[in-house]
Amino acid sequence: MSRDEPSEFQTRVNSRRSGNVIHPVMADVESPPPPPPPRIPAQSPLAYREIKHLKKWFPWLIPSFVVANVVMFAITMFVNDCPKNSVSCVARVLGRFSFQPFKENPLLGPSSSTLEKMGALDVSKVVHRHQGWRLITCIWLHAGVLHILANMLSLVVIGIRLEQEFGFVRIGLLYLVSGFGGSLMSALFIQSSISVGASGALFGLLGGMLSELITNWTIYVNKVAALLTLVIIIVINLAVGILPHVDNFAHIGGFLSGFLLGFVFLIRPQFGWVSQRYAPPGQLSTSSKPKFKIYQCILWIISLALVIVGFTVGLVMLLRGVDANDHCSWCHYMSCVPTKRWSCNSQPLSCMSDQTGDKLTLTCSSNGKTRTYTLANATTSQIQGLCTQLCQ
Repeated sequence: MSRDEPSEFQTRVNSRRSGNVIHPVMADVESPPPPPPPRIPAQSPLAYREIKHLKKWFPWLIPSFVVANVVMFAITMFVNDCPKNSVSCVARVLGRFSFQPFKENPLLGPSSSTLEKMGALDVSKVVHRHQGWRLITCIWLHAGVLHILANMLSLVVIGIRLEQEFGFVRIGLLYLVSGFGGSLMSALFIQSSISVGASGALFGLLGGMLSELITNWTIYVNKVAALLTLVIIIVINLAVGILPHVDNFAHIGGFLSGFLLGFVFLIRPQFGWVSQRYAPPGQLSTSSKPKFKIYQCILWIISLALVIVGFTVGLVMLLRGVDANDHCSWCHYMSCVPTKRWSCNSQPLSCMSDQTGDKLTLTCSSNGKTRTYTLANATTSQIQGLCTQLCQ
């Protein structure tokens, strides 16, 4: 393989034609007997990518996930019905699919109340109303067009290659369990606001890529360059998470879950075992080779144990209403670092309201601003939307 090729994940392949010997026909001369077939070195497998368990899978699950997310966003916007529930909307030409005002949702999407209705992660409902299903449903919802566009493009770029390499079962489990892990960590640390998005599951795929590279280290070329590239991508994405209004705890929880699960789901047999099992007759190695290396088995056991223990402890803490910030005074900096340009205050917005005839007067509790609107019989959703605009 040329050194000038890109440093992507590649497996080493030795051609079967390397052992061919040409014997010319010579008249009246007895040809010498052909040499015995060469033995296959333990570290040089035959047509590694042609082996059944390493074949290329047709990627259909990841595209299905993309379609499901887009459909859920369309349903959410239909339920939101901004013209009916809000005073002002963005892109009213879209009718009930129009977006909430920029001050309320700069991502071009629905209101917080609609997301909550559709299954967003709301810790109070998970703990006090036993709605644990929100830990899963929230990863299928998105806060706006910009949000879903960024996540789905990332899912296609990352997920397609992984599904081709490992199949839909392992990648599907990795995606869903990582998404659950991200939701669980988010619920433990961010309990004052709702959370939606597939970012935790996406970071799980990134974590799985990293652990897969580590556990299958010996079968890759350009491994150091691939490792550095992947680490840089992960660090940049986690760094973006310290901005306000970004749920970096979901990113971290998803990444840690995916990293551990990658050692469990994405383990591959080593070259020596593959060469022995799939080599043609007469080309077998003399010594027996194990299917997996010892370090792979150790990582498999430790990672599976950590996932089980971590999820169990996390669920027990969540259902008991524990706020993880009480046990880690500095952890909130992993999600948002305050600067002169922005604040990390995530307290829920509240307003004092007074309805007199067709006049609605709101006073924001956090900044003291007061405004009067002409709106008869204002609904709770309308008041909440106006309160969000007034307090921001």
